[in-house]
Amino acid sequence: MGSRFEALSAQLTEHALQFLIAIGFLIAAVVLSRATARWARRALARRIQDADMRRFLRRTARYTVLALGILAALDQIPGIHISSFLAGLGIVGFTIGFALQDIARNFIAGFLLLMRQPFAIGDAVEIAGRPGIVIDITMRDTVIKSWDGVMEVIPNLDVYSRAIINYSEFPLVRRTVNINLGRGEDVERAKEVIMGIVSGSEGVLKEPPPEIFTEGLGDTALNLAAHFWVDQQRNNQFAVHSQVLESINAAARVEDIDLPHPTQVVVLEPESPTDLAAGEEALPEEEGEG
Repeated sequence: MGSRFEALSAQLTEHALQFLIAIGFLIAAVVLSRATARWARRALARRIQDADMRRFLRRTARYTVLALGILAALDQIPGIHISSFLAGLGIVGFTIGFALQDIARNFIAGFLLLMRQPFAIGDAVEIAGRPGIVIDITMRDTVIKSWDGVMEVIPNLDVYSRAIINYSEFPLVRRTVNINLGRGEDVERAKEVIMGIVSGSEGVLKEPPPEIFTEGLGDTALNLAAHFWVDQQRNNQFAVHSQVLESINAAARVEDIDLPHPTQVVVLEPESPTDLAAGEEALPEEEGEG
């Protein structure tokens, strides 16, 4: 018993410096992890609004530093081979990652989206061709409520890799009303009437000012386009657009301005004398059969 105790004491004395270094690594890891968490809190507060995401990133940074410190401390202890441990951990991680690659890709895409923040909860957006209101953002998917009131769950990988249109990012949005004007109308007079209607409509901004342009020659009409701006934080852009359309239609009736509908001309070719003669010859035969 005494010999074993003496052998253990000799080993502890021999490796005392390494144990002290390991303890030093542990203490340093604890201190650095807390300092990293404080730094992350200040840095993320300026960039990320979501509190849960800030907490997640802060804890990730803290425990990463702490884990590295623990590994460094273990590497100083005799008989512990960190390289073999890391190799085994890498094989396990590769196997799990391969099996869960789709989830991992969506998770990474969600992390990048939360870092960039191209939209926020409550924004009107079009994501991967799906328009609606953002109602939730998680690490794996983004949930929107479509204009028809249907909930759609979109994987974050699709969100990150596809075009994103954010209608709520800027308060001012431009709307366009397309108008077909009869060819025989006085263009300048019609433009003046339409411009007065657009400028006087409730919700249409004075600055930037409304504009109207001739954009093309249709088959039966002149194609006009009236552009105007709406502050969507104060007014519903769709309601303003609808009101402008109705007002233009009413003004056109009062001012006797022709807004023609698309028309088609059907030309019937007269039958040739040969066809008429053939039809007359066939008619008695059909009657006789009856």
